[in-house]
Amino acid sequence: MTDSKVPISVIILTHNEEKNIEECLKSICGWVNEFFIVDSYSTDKTLELTKKYTNKIYQHIFENYGKQRNWAQENLPIKNEWVLHIDADERATHELAEEIKNILKDVSNNANGFLIKKRTFFMGRWIKHGGHYPVYHLRFFRKKKGRCEDRKYDNHFICKGKISRLNNDILEENNNDISEWIYRHNQWSSAEVEELLYVSKEKTNKVKTKYFGTPIERRRWMRNKVYNNFPLFIRAFLYFFYRYFLKLGFLDGKEGLIFHFMQGFWYKFLVDAKLYEIQKKMKHESKNVKSAIKDLYNIEL
Repeated sequence: MTDSKVPISVIILTHNEEKNIEECLKSICGWVNEFFIVDSYSTDKTLELTKKYTNKIYQHIFENYGKQRNWAQENLPIKNEWVLHIDADERATHELAEEIKNILKDVSNNANGFLIKKRTFFMGRWIKHGGHYPVYHLRFFRKKKGRCEDRKYDNHFICKGKISRLNNDILEENNNDISEWIYRHNQWSSAEVEELLYVSKEKTNKVKTKYFGTPIERRRWMRNKVYNNFPLFIRAFLYFFYRYFLKLGFLDGKEGLIFHFMQGFWYKFLVDAKLYEIQKKMKHESKNVKSAIKDLYNIEL
């Protein structure tokens, strides 16, 4: 570490990320003075590759992204005031690094957190349309002011105080194949069903649903107040039509067709199919939500 590096602590979660982790680490190791890996017991070469860049590697059993991120903030020996959370399949651009450096030099800066745009690449193509860009995520904030919300899936950070926006992007360039993409989204769909049916009724530490709030709060409002009020299955068709045609997703080419169909229709339809499956089990076997989820997905609530 040298004094010329920026005093921020980067936290990266990993699990079997051998295809992605090196490019992620290359994008941050040259300009930040501290970064941590929190691994959930990878069985591939993730740790072997990571050790080439840092010895600050910790392992912790994974329950969900929110709990893992909060565990990292509460238990890692973080020495800096500011933290940046990025995923293993993401890369910090040079422009983003320079912007963050300038922000930390500004003594008049009174923001506690910053929203960052994510630029997603799928099969090598930037998914620029379909409402998928710009999408903001709160990833850079003062450690004592930020915490990840209590959600099973699609977690966002919550930050106390003033929140501003950065002009530059984080790149998401996932190198996993379609089979791995489907495997992960199948797991996430079960977590989303659990959230919709059971967990959301108990948790309070969540992003606010505000149409005139931050971009994250507005998207959550659109999901909770609009999308979730449409009938099962029909809403998946309507959402895909909105993304692919009204929001010009068709301009993203063949890669965009695959991405918008899989993420904007298939995944949404899968969530609805699992919701319907649970509802039938509850009706015909006189089970409550908790028992039905446990029987179908082996999830202990």
